[in-house]
Amino acid sequence: MILRSLSQKVRSKVGKGKAIMIIGPRQVGKTTLIKQELEGLDYKFFDGDDSTVRAILETANTEQLRQLIGKSKIVFVDEAQRIEGIGLTLKIITDQFKDVQLWISGSSSFSLSHELNEPLTGRKWQYEMLPISWEELENHLGFLKAEQQLETRLLYGFYPDVINNPGDEVEILKNLSENYLYRDILSYAEIRKPKVLESLVRALALQVGSEVNLNELAQTVGVDKNTIKRYMEILEKGYVIFELGAFSRNVRNEIKKSKKIFFYDNGIRNMIIGNFNSLDMRSDKGGLWENFLISERIKQLNYKQSLAKPYFWRTTQQQEIDYVEEEGGLISGYEFKWSSTQKPKLPKTFVEKYKAQTHVVNRDNFRDFVMD
Repeated sequence: MILRSLSQKVRSKVGKGKAIMIIGPRQVGKTTLIKQELEGLDYKFFDGDDSTVRAILETANTEQLRQLIGKSKIVFVDEAQRIEGIGLTLKIITDQFKDVQLWISGSSSFSLSHELNEPLTGRKWQYEMLPISWEELENHLGFLKAEQQLETRLLYGFYPDVINNPGDEVEILKNLSENYLYRDILSYAEIRKPKVLESLVRALALQVGSEVNLNELAQTVGVDKNTIKRYMEILEKGYVIFELGAFSRNVRNEIKKSKKIFFYDNGIRNMIIGNFNSLDMRSDKGGLWENFLISERIKQLNYKQSLAKPYFWRTTQQQEIDYVEEEGGLISGYEFKWSSTQKPKLPKTFVEKYKAQTHVVNRDNFRDFVMD
């Protein structure tokens, strides 16, 4: 069992009155973590994937909930996004059963953000769980074994099932992408053209780490720009992709409204394009490396509740920096290179204007970046 960074955080909130909610992609270990924390305790478990459970909780009133909960002091609702109107049901539990602590898991932020944010305002601790992080992997395996797996992880990613079943990675990723990747998206986002969604995801996967142009994507996929924008928002809420905005403040010719798209997991990205060739046979090695580093950094910012804001930087003269972070008024720029023999220089314009710290992250020193 790989120890998750969130374990200690959620454990510290036990008995503090508010609900504990963990959201994130399917199959990243949310249910496993919660059940591990509740091991040996008396709790009621409600599985949102069970149609009978959904039917009961969608309409339950206070007295019915009293009968369901009984004398238990802990209630765990799994896959809560599957239960219509779950926000009101959970609000009744938190308001009417003061000695009961709720644990909630959910696999997307579509309905959960809408259903729960208002009813449970001030009544919950909320955390995001993503695929296994490099730090979690290294803590579990040790430095040497984790280091030996770097290229494997760049290809197959960090889903727990993928890590725990070497040799079956492609089959597991195929199952994940076909049965889970679009499941919540298609169910909750009222997608009428799944083929369009699949074409868009593939187009994004083929240009990972590049700036996206909505007009070009619309032309490639064959729909209007507004549809592309909406589908990309849905993919982000479904924990498939995330975006970096352009950093700008002082320099007149900075790109201000552009964005780059990255995938939460390299393995899912590679499954979408159907390419698991070794790194020395790939033309997209730089994109894989960049996606790995930035997705790992996002995990760190998330788990350590950092206030740092992530960006990229570019000017109309094509000066650029792969990754920029701003925290407390301090600005840091990072350039990513796989080989340590490459010695890029970060643009003087950026360094001087923002008095920025600069770093080059490569194969030899990446641990400082992904385990900061």
